[in-house]
Amino acid sequence: MAAYLLDRIIGDPRWLPHPVIGMGQAIHRVERMIRRWSLPEHRLRAAGILLPLLIVGGAWLITWLVLLMAHWIHPYLGAGLEILLIATTIASKGLKQAGMEVYRELIRQDWQAARRSLGMIVGRDTDQLDEPEIIRGTVETIAENIVDAVISPLIYALLGGAPLAMAYRAVNTLDSMVGYKNDKYLHLGWASARLDDIANYIPARLTAILLIVLSGCLRLNAAGAWQTVVRDASGHPSPNSGYPEAAVAGALGIRLGGQNRYHGVLSHRAYMGAARRHMVPDDIVQTARLMYWTGSVTIVCATVLAIGIRIGGSG
Repeated sequence: MAAYLLDRIIGDPRWLPHPVIGMGQAIHRVERMIRRWSLPEHRLRAAGILLPLLIVGGAWLITWLVLLMAHWIHPYLGAGLEILLIATTIASKGLKQAGMEVYRELIRQDWQAARRSLGMIVGRDTDQLDEPEIIRGTVETIAENIVDAVISPLIYALLGGAPLAMAYRAVNTLDSMVGYKNDKYLHLGWASARLDDIANYIPARLTAILLIVLSGCLRLNAAGAWQTVVRDASGHPSPNSGYPEAAVAGALGIRLGGQNRYHGVLSHRAYMGAARRHMVPDDIVQTARLMYWTGSVTIVCATVLAIGIRIGGSG
């Protein structure tokens, strides 16, 4: 709970070194080492297993050792450091800030600035997008990252403290860097992509359930969220991202998915939801609101569960 509140208050200030930067540098080094071997495809596929073993295992081990030393110096130092480390794996404030920056530029009708801001948080080409497509891209990104940036880190922190939360962040970073089905990473990145799918499988579905319930509490369309998840979530190319996106689309009564362009190449994403109305900038605000409420409910449930386990264990 303290780590989640810390993220909500300070987010990820630029002056604070972020572990993901170190993870990214380590991934680059291991990738260069593997590629220097000039392996054939079948061996490159086997070597791809080294990436999650070294990066994810290393993230867990380093975090565990650092916390062990901190607790040895003083228990309060260890507790404080663990709170800080878990907070770095959560990105609720940063996610909302990124979405609200696009929202403010849309309200000012500065389409070029809105496209640039969206381009900072998505992989698709944004230079030719009109207002509805800018809104769609922002809503999809916030909805998808409710799992990656909020719910999954909280769940893994509950299960295994900062070491497991940091290991999850390493999984997520690997997927974002090498988990692509293109010529460069099809064989080297397959294990990283598969591990990310496995790590987010349960959290994505729990997130969809929470979004459906909270949609009713926030006077959005809970029935629409449920129907859209059941009907459309499995159509997403990712086995997990479709669940939060479908739930948000149904709750807001909008349609996500459609044509995206990546480095000039057109790609069609399955539709999520029915277009009951035109998308408006306020849909970004509502999605960020759903994200915050989902994180808050998750941390309350996790805290209650942790207290219950502690009381049960002591009894």
